[in-house]
Amino acid sequence: MSMNINKLFFHIHYCNGRKFKEAGKIMRKFTRTLSHHELVLVTEGLGSIVIGGKKYSLKQGMLFYIGSGVLHSLEPDSNEPPHFLTVHFSYARVNLNDGKWDITDEPRMLPLHPAQELKDAYSVQDLFHKLVDSWNAKLPGYELMTRTLLQQLFISISQSVRKQHWNDSNARKVEKIIQYMHQHINSKVTLTELSEMVQLAPTYLSRTFKETTGYAVIEFFNKIKIDKAKELLIEGDKKVKEVAQALGFTDEFYFSRLFKRMEGISPSEYYSKNVHGV
Repeated sequence: MSMNINKLFFHIHYCNGRKFKEAGKIMRKFTRTLSHHELVLVTEGLGSIVIGGKKYSLKQGMLFYIGSGVLHSLEPDSNEPPHFLTVHFSYARVNLNDGKWDITDEPRMLPLHPAQELKDAYSVQDLFHKLVDSWNAKLPGYELMTRTLLQQLFISISQSVRKQHWNDSNARKVEKIIQYMHQHINSKVTLTELSEMVQLAPTYLSRTFKETTGYAVIEFFNKIKIDKAKELLIEGDKKVKEVAQALGFTDEFYFSRLFKRMEGISPSEYYSKNVHGV
């Protein structure tokens, strides 16, 4: 899974901690199509599920993603019926462009495999339990709490999947590059320079970095710079040109264009709104 969830806004329809054997009654096979999305984590038991025409076995630690409009059916094992944690949700993409919010419905599928076995995924299971428990408790503020937990759950799932696809050596190399970026935030770095530093081919590094962080290499470096620029602007003792120079930008206007593209407003507008409240 490689997706940037920072710009996704989630709405939770409901959560469930479902058991297929309750009060001596075994629930039977069902088939349905949802108008929203669903994540299903199997916590125990056996059975089978068909998603989009493909059949998968149910067992502890399996995570299933069912997209909007996808036909699916579930058949529990009669001797060891499964237990699930589920969250039903919709989502939209939210962007800030030129100071205006742009909201786009996202009916298409998230970049998640329909079925995957999570290994050493305690954090995923722990977050899923917290999400369902928070939803069921309905304490004040639970809507915001559960949305936040759902975002954290997606991050944890993404990290778990990456651990299975990328070896520890590559993960350490990505961390080394990010540390190097922080240390050289006031200068320029190139993909070639970073590739040589970690001894990976530029194309391989680009793919690995994007899979790990959700960002292209230079895009991530620019994000670090712009985040730092916001700090420097709010401190209020540097002009836009001085902030640009402090972060290694020789062209003040390029810096301003980059800042506006990433933040939706210009550096001077950001300063005015956050320092003077204009």
